[in-house]
Amino acid sequence: MCWSATADLVAGAAVGATGVYCVSQVHTVRQLPLAALPLLLGAHQIVESLIWRHGGGTGWATLIWAVIALPLLAWWVPLGVLLVAPAAARKRLTIPLAAGLLTTAVLTYCLATRTVVAEIRGHQVGYLLDLPQPQLIIAGYLLATVGALLLSGDPTLRVLGALTGVGAAVCAVLWRTEFVSTWCALAAVVSMILVVWVRGQGPHSPDQPSTA
Repeated sequence: MCWSATADLVAGAAVGATGVYCVSQVHTVRQLPLAALPLLLGAHQIVESLIWRHGGGTGWATLIWAVIALPLLAWWVPLGVLLVAPAAARKRLTIPLAAGLLTTAVLTYCLATRTVVAEIRGHQVGYLLDLPQPQLIIAGYLLATVGALLLSGDPTLRVLGALTGVGAAVCAVLWRTEFVSTWCALAAVVSMILVVWVRGQGPHSPDQPSTA
């Protein structure tokens, strides 16, 4: 994953297939956004395989990749978690959702007014986008995504949040300039934990605690 076009394609197909399974197992519409997350991330990795084959650059594949990785996930994850959270957790989950919406607004503006460039750097892909206050944007992004999972009130989702959080830290240390690419690849694979989560969901109301 994210080390070559073939690795991205294979990982994307595997994670996408997991997403299809998760979506097929949902019992309520509220569960659908979170269950569909592996499907979205699998498609994301497949798009990156096209970026590899085109040698990077500023084409449509790069823009689609950036839209999914940056503004889309920043609100998709916290909203998906909020929709399936037990009533006791919903109030605190408004914090990562608010962070996600604000981060999404900033990132959408940046993508609309500036050019994102993909660069092949050995066995990673680096993405260049001029962001104002990048540390604050990354903090808001991680609060929205990892924070929502950790605050979800669901044991399986907390494990998912912990693993992606640790993975984000490792990626930041090992591949500083390729952080976004490597973290998203890790998140795609780790999201297969959602198979465990979706199988533990029943046709219960969101006011009832998860059985996962």
